[in-house]
Amino acid sequence: MSIFGGGGGGGGSSTGTQTSIAREAPGVEARKLALYDAAAGLSQTPVSLPGIQVAPLSALEQAGITQAGQTGVGAGSVTSGIGAFTGAQQTAAAGPNINQFLNPYQSYVTDEISRQAGMAQNQAAAQAVNAGAFGGGRQGIQSAEIERARLANIGQAQAQGFQTALGAAQQQQGLQTQTQLAAGQGLGQLGAQQQAMSLADINAQMQAGALQRGVGQQALEAQRQTELQRLYEPYQRVEFLKGIMTNLPTTQSSVTATTAPGSNPLAQAAGTGLGAYAAYNMMQPR
Repeated sequence: MSIFGGGGGGGGSSTGTQTSIAREAPGVEARKLALYDAAAGLSQTPVSLPGIQVAPLSALEQAGITQAGQTGVGAGSVTSGIGAFTGAQQTAAAGPNINQFLNPYQSYVTDEISRQAGMAQNQAAAQAVNAGAFGGGRQGIQSAEIERARLANIGQAQAQGFQTALGAAQQQQGLQTQTQLAAGQGLGQLGAQQQAMSLADINAQMQAGALQRGVGQQALEAQRQTELQRLYEPYQRVEFLKGIMTNLPTTQSSVTATTAPGSNPLAQAAGTGLGAYAAYNMMQPR
């Protein structure tokens, strides 16, 4: 028994190993692996992102900027207005031009007074001759009175003519001064209006140009967003498939692997030898 037992002991082995693996169903697992491979391939492909573009200044904005750079709008009118003011000051400072308003027939009036005075002198002389007093004191007094009257009438006529000419000259001077002042004010206001109109035109151009540039910027943004969607469309498809597979019902399969007990070659050889020896002893006669 001990020999058999020894033989049995010589043929002993170690305990076997059993391994269980839980896996997805083959079809589901294959699809998930294919999705992973597709995602891995996309991740290794660089994405060339479109650059951010800025819309340039529109034609209206360029025109507005050019017009804004043109200085001196209305300067011509303002300069003319200043000239008109200066002329008004000079006209007011100068004396009235009486000569142009003097009666051109004043000399005829003077000549007529002198002629009538001469006639009076001749008449007085004739009367003195008739009276036998020619060359007397009375004739002298009468002649002097006639000359005084002549000179007084001439002076009065000249004074009236001068006063009339002076009034007309002063009126003309005042009218000319007021006209120049009004012209200066009007030209100054015209220059300011020209500047204001120019600024209004510039503002209108800039506003309309900004609207055009805004539309152009929106077009560039839409183009960029479209390009981004086109580039990332494959990634969206992968994400879509991932969402579907995540929501699929989970099925598992079990795989069991058993490892047979291992045998010791030396123990097997010893056991075989002892067994043969025991069989030989049993066959010997007793």
